[in-house]
Amino acid sequence: MFREAMSTGRIQTTIDAAVTAGRSDREPFATIDWVLFVTIGLIWGSSFLLIKVGLEAFHPGLVTWARVALGAGALMAVPSARIRMDRQDLGRLVQLSIIWVGIPFTLFPLAEEHINSAATGLLNGATPFFAAIFGALLFGRVIGRAQRWGILAGFGGIALVSIGSSAQGGSAIIGVVMVLVATMCYGYAPNLAGTLQRKYGSVAVMGQMLVLGTLWTAPFGVVGLIRSDFAWKSVAAVSVLGLVGTGFAFVLMGMLVGRVGGPRATFITYLMPIVSLALGAVFLSERVVPVALLGVALVLSGAVLASRREH
Repeated sequence: MFREAMSTGRIQTTIDAAVTAGRSDREPFATIDWVLFVTIGLIWGSSFLLIKVGLEAFHPGLVTWARVALGAGALMAVPSARIRMDRQDLGRLVQLSIIWVGIPFTLFPLAEEHINSAATGLLNGATPFFAAIFGALLFGRVIGRAQRWGILAGFGGIALVSIGSSAQGGSAIIGVVMVLVATMCYGYAPNLAGTLQRKYGSVAVMGQMLVLGTLWTAPFGVVGLIRSDFAWKSVAAVSVLGLVGTGFAFVLMGMLVGRVGGPRATFITYLMPIVSLALGAVFLSERVVPVALLGVALVLSGAVLASRREH
């Protein structure tokens, strides 16, 4: 087996192979799944704070482009990311890069010019809904009863957590539409990524996806570069956002998708507003209303339901 892998050039990193080998993606969450789940939630939940710091000096376009480019550079420095994919898989990789990076990474900062962060978090909480719908209609994967209840519990929790946000802003329909389109992309992409991840590993798939994503977001980035100022604080925030919040986190997400399937992996969306809310309260002195704590309990209940075996 090792010699065969050597001949094809598809050798995964030790950790990637260890967490995806020999296991059905409908099994209950194992310890490593919970570690991946919580780690991704913490990283992506922290991204809102890093984006806020980055925007103190940088245009949204530059923040988007820089995070994707830094993530791509970090992953492509790893030899296993540079393996050659089969020709029949290249179209799926391009599609994945547009749907998971190009479209949503461009739409979210534009949308937040029209609606507040609470509304954005609430709408983004629809990701598991879309993941379940696309999984059933296009990928032949119907989620179990426990997971369906988990979606409802988690979304209810997101609604209550959003009430705990002190952000102010409008609710223009154009912003809502942008977030919904981006959220649909987030629901579709993990279903698409599962097959590629199992075949090539997370580092290769996510690294090459981010390289293509760098190209798609470049026009937005060039405009942003022209309109940005310079500040070391923003540089540091965007660097962490790119290297950890994009590069490293996407690799972990790829592993999670490979292990538990796209629909269940998207439940990490429910953890992100909790982390964002906590960080906002600690570092930005944002107010948290008591009802948000009930939302946290519902979100955690949804995550537990998602972790159960799919029947």
